[in-house]
Amino acid sequence: MDNISVLVVGNGMVGHKFIDNILASEAADNVQLITFSEEPRLAYDRVQLSAYFSGKTEQDLALTDEAYYRQHKVDFLLDTKVISIDPTAHTVLTDKGNTLAYDKLVLATGSYPFVPPIPGNDQPHCLVYRTIADLEAITESSCHSQCGVVIGGGLLGLEAANALKNLGLETHVVEFAPRLMAVQLDEGGANLLRHQIEALGVQVHTQKATTEIVSGEQSRYRLNFADGTHLETDMVVFSAGIRPQDELARQAQLAVGERGGIVINDFCQTSDPDIYAVGECALWQGRIFGLVAPGYTMAAVAAAHLSGGELAFKGADMSTKLKLLGLDVASIGDAHGQTEGAQSYTFHDEIAQVYKRLVVNQAGDRVLGAVLVGDVSAYGQLLQMMLNDMPLPDHPSALILPQVEGEGAAGMGVEALPASAQICSCYDVSKGDVAAAVANGATDMAMIKSCTKASTGCGGCSALVKQVMDSELAALGHEVDNSLCEHFAYTRPELVDIVRIKQIRSFDELLASHGKGLGCDVCKPAVASILASFWNDYILDDAHIGLQDTNDIYLGNMQKDGTYSVVPRIAGGEVTPDKLIVLGEVAKEFDLYTKITGGQRIDLFGAQLHQLPLIWRKLVDAGFETGHAYGKSVRTVKSCVGDAWCRYGVKDSLGFAIDIENRYKGLRSPHKLKFAVSGCTRECAEAQSKDVGIIATEHGWNLYVGGNGGMRPRHAELFATGLDDQTLIRYIDRFLMLYIRSAERLQRTSVWIENLEGGLEYLKSVVIHDKLGLADELEAEMAGNIAKYQCEWKTTLENPEKLKRFKHFVNAEQEDSYLAYEVKRSQRMPAKSSQIIDVLTVE
Repeated sequence: MDNISVLVVGNGMVGHKFIDNILASEAADNVQLITFSEEPRLAYDRVQLSAYFSGKTEQDLALTDEAYYRQHKVDFLLDTKVISIDPTAHTVLTDKGNTLAYDKLVLATGSYPFVPPIPGNDQPHCLVYRTIADLEAITESSCHSQCGVVIGGGLLGLEAANALKNLGLETHVVEFAPRLMAVQLDEGGANLLRHQIEALGVQVHTQKATTEIVSGEQSRYRLNFADGTHLETDMVVFSAGIRPQDELARQAQLAVGERGGIVINDFCQTSDPDIYAVGECALWQGRIFGLVAPGYTMAAVAAAHLSGGELAFKGADMSTKLKLLGLDVASIGDAHGQTEGAQSYTFHDEIAQVYKRLVVNQAGDRVLGAVLVGDVSAYGQLLQMMLNDMPLPDHPSALILPQVEGEGAAGMGVEALPASAQICSCYDVSKGDVAAAVANGATDMAMIKSCTKASTGCGGCSALVKQVMDSELAALGHEVDNSLCEHFAYTRPELVDIVRIKQIRSFDELLASHGKGLGCDVCKPAVASILASFWNDYILDDAHIGLQDTNDIYLGNMQKDGTYSVVPRIAGGEVTPDKLIVLGEVAKEFDLYTKITGGQRIDLFGAQLHQLPLIWRKLVDAGFETGHAYGKSVRTVKSCVGDAWCRYGVKDSLGFAIDIENRYKGLRSPHKLKFAVSGCTRECAEAQSKDVGIIATEHGWNLYVGGNGGMRPRHAELFATGLDDQTLIRYIDRFLMLYIRSAERLQRTSVWIENLEGGLEYLKSVVIHDKLGLADELEAEMAGNIAKYQCEWKTTLENPEKLKRFKHFVNAEQEDSYLAYEVKRSQRMPAKSSQIIDVLTVE
């Protein structure tokens, strides 16, 4: 293949996917790629766009970066629009006045939001929902709005409604059709979806045709409807569908469809064979495909054809599984039963709020489609049965009926799927691809994702991918040993149950009854944490001695030079001037390095072992207590000033943060825990990056769970909204104790939730809806833990025997004389290693 220049107009998800496919092909060295982005940023994940309102940043959503493109010699022009094509000269012209030549041109221009021609639709605060810039505009508008209306009740419309609700606005959805998601859902599914959405506080208005947008009396605008009714709002977000971005093709006189879209053949070529079109701008056999997976398939086809391959586009399945306002919804194939002779089975549980419809062919032996609302656990199985034309079981209705306890699941397992079965549609990963990855050494989901990219797109296939992985591992004879260590043939959750149910109070007792040997550095601190989580005894009791890590043993964090840091609790970051003076006096007296932490605490570094009790005495006498910075426990509760001082605050976030910290202080857990409370949706306390995040809205508290920093930073997920103080506390109690009970050793809340069967939705069912009947028990366990709280510094100071351990030498009073320091920025810091060597040499 000769060297050729390929221009890619559009750097969205599909445009970037085309580039990735070219770079991965054998023709990569012979292709010079140049891509244009109308936005000031490179490709990002539009499928997860609504997560921007849950705390994800541009960087989180990014699919690539400038360094990646430079590394692979891909030229890119940001904030640049191609305004015309000259097919004869093989050139394009940009809005910056630049003319660039091409050998092949790929149009990945996508689509644009359709804004109905309603008088008044171009006013300020009348917005669309499509790009990061649109989301920024919506966020800005929300700062000056109380109410928001989304015009459009389809997929994107409900995503937009979720965004407005998360921003704390009174939210309405206005839909012209008689039901929500009319394309994907039948009447029964749409009715249940509407009921659930309205229960969340979003008001739905169907069969409403907006005739004009005028000034309102109570709000900024008033929407007048054709039926004579009206609705007032401060913001309008249009999400009434998309239109293919085909103006370049029209200008270049390429063939376009009667209703828009660039006509392509099976190889994604337009009417000009040197110009390709992929994604939502492309029209194949009269169809526009508005999902990312078909766009990715087109990108693969175009890249293959351009490189000399014969891969062809043969259409795409438009089945979808998604979460709308926290509700699971799925649509498969012929969801409306429009195929001749189609029959259906329907299951509707009004109490559990579940609706399922299974559409089968006239013979009753093949799946044609399905609608699932509230419970989409059957999605992967039904989709594979439809896509692979697999026979139905003798009683097809069992596929959508609840499983009876003690009976096996109906239908087939993943073993019955052919190797060609598509498991991940976003990246076209087959069962055979996953099997090959396992055969080559991939033994967990992280490795599967890394080598196949399966479940890294929309994420809807993750459960099925794991099932295939587990099945393949079992077929290869792999057996995963989840034992805590060689001394206990149990997982941490199993040991938790043993300790809790049998009321075991010491490591020796547990080892004698359920273990063997003497224990090790893995099981000892793990069991110590379990015992502390339930019984909250003094951590330096004789029964617990020898179990803890170094930090717990000395109730302080050991630093690299062998000294310790002292971190007193400053609940919510609130501290009086008198207490600040005490901290300054202590730091000055013991020459401690002083730093304010990101968790609104004050760290005092450089305390020698024998100084710890002396420092604690001064702090405890001043009203301070241990901040448990040394333990796998509740560390901090970060807060803003809330409505006490801030003009944007809607609730007393500071006071609530202090109450929260005082409630859970000292709680031991599988990993450290961090909280935050923000007084409004501006999120100054960064609550959405914490294990437990709380944000005030005008409708109550919003609760987020499962966020963390560390080596794998995660944003927390929205768990519940509009909570009063008491309900919020109950949910946190249950969440924390369930985590303590069932997480693995050193497993953070984010990973724990990821690994839960059913994930966040299962967690909600247990914590909010008490699915397992554990709510009272979990709350009682938390109450028992709280009742036994003690300041470990104070308890140690009152015990002369325990104070004996705080010496450098057992039989002498000498201090550590091998510490070397230097002064930086007016404070003492550990000297560099070379300086320490010099000191040792002199002595």
